[in-house]
Order: sequence, then structure tokens, then C-alpha cells
Amino acid sequence: MNSPSDVGPALRAMYDALLEAFGPQHWWPGETRDEVIIGAILTQNTAWANVERAIERLKSADVLSLAAIYAMEVGSLAELIRPAGTFRIKAKRIKAFVDWLYDCYAGDLDVLFACSADRLRHDLLGIPGIGPETADAIMLYAGDVPTFVVDAYTQRVLRRHFLVEPAATYERSKSLFESHLPGDVAHFGEYHALLVSLGKRFCRSQARCDGCPLADWNHDASL
Repeated sequence: MNSPSDVGPALRAMYDALLEAFGPQHWWPGETRDEVIIGAILTQNTAWANVERAIERLKSADVLSLAAIYAMEVGSLAELIRPAGTFRIKAKRIKAFVDWLYDCYAGDLDVLFACSADRLRHDLLGIPGIGPETADAIMLYAGDVPTFVVDAYTQRVLRRHFLVEPAATYERSKSLFESHLPGDVAHFGEYHALLVSLGKRFCRSQARCDGCPLADWNHDASL
């Protein structure tokens, strides 16, 4: 484990190395806030390519909006998002979010995202099927709220480079970034995207260290 005083410089150096290696990621790839929110739920436990297919089906049916989904039956939604996997479960989760948005905020995302970050995250986590990663993705990428998104790739990178303990929780890893980096929406989003790119290319379940931009850092590929 790095000492607390070393963590901030290590995180900043990691960001610089990844940005130099991969360049800007232009993430999240959604054209509207509605699309970002829907995509954040669809991407649970599936590859982004599957989400893209589901999004295209929603676009083709002209229902890629929260208002359109609010008026739909959950079964119809499920059939459209079938390529995203566990489509019946995800349809219920999307509907749960949309119904909550309309019940509590009259469907108005501006009113929703005007809430304090603490209240917003608490309320999102109360929606069935919305966990910390999904809630933070909605807040950061749809609401421009400075919160860090932690995914499995991020956890793996942090463990292998001894920035967190092996059993570190989601909240522990999230606080690491938020307490040592400026709370900037663009920076948080870019950093998350770069870690995803690193995870996909190199820091897989079986590490591929050759060519990795962090290959010279102390790490343990078995973690």
C-alpha cells in the first residue's frame, strides 16, 4: 500500500500517463441526457457493444427518451433492449427510474439535478436496480455533478498498483479519487474513461503488462 501522502501524486501521475498513451476518450458516448441515463442502466453487466445495439433499436423505434419510455409498457421496452442482456430486468430498472422521475420531479431532469449531490445520490440509490456505479454515472455524465465513477476495471487497477487494499469497497475507492483530486466534472469523466480503456486493453482478469503505459509501476498482476 502507498502511504496517504503518496496517493495524490500517484493518481495524478497515473492520469497523465494514461492520457499520453490513449488520448482523450470523449466519454460518455451519449447525445442527450436521456440517452446517457438509459445507457448507464443498460451497461450493467454487459459489454458496451451490446448497449449500442439496444440504443440503436430504441432510436429506430423513436423511443430513445425518458418521456417515451414513461408511456411504454415494460414488456415492449424489454423487447427493444433485448441485445443488452438480462433485458427484462433492465427494462424494469429503466421503468423504475423513469416512474420515480415523473412521480417526484414531474419528469424534469433540470429540477432533479438541481438537488444537492448528497440528496441526489441518496435518492438514486433508493431506486430498485440503481447501485453506486450506475448512480454515479448518471450524476457525472448526465447531471454534470462532480462524483467519481468506480467500476471493476478501476478497482483492479488500484489493487494491482497498491493504491487500495485488496478488499477495498466501492466507497473506499471512490473517496480516494475525490479526496486527492480537484472536484472537476470533465477531469473525473476523462479519468474514468481512461481507466476503462486501460482495463479493456491491458488490465484484464489476466494482466497483459507488455506495452501497458503503467508497466513500469510496481504492481501485482495476480490481484
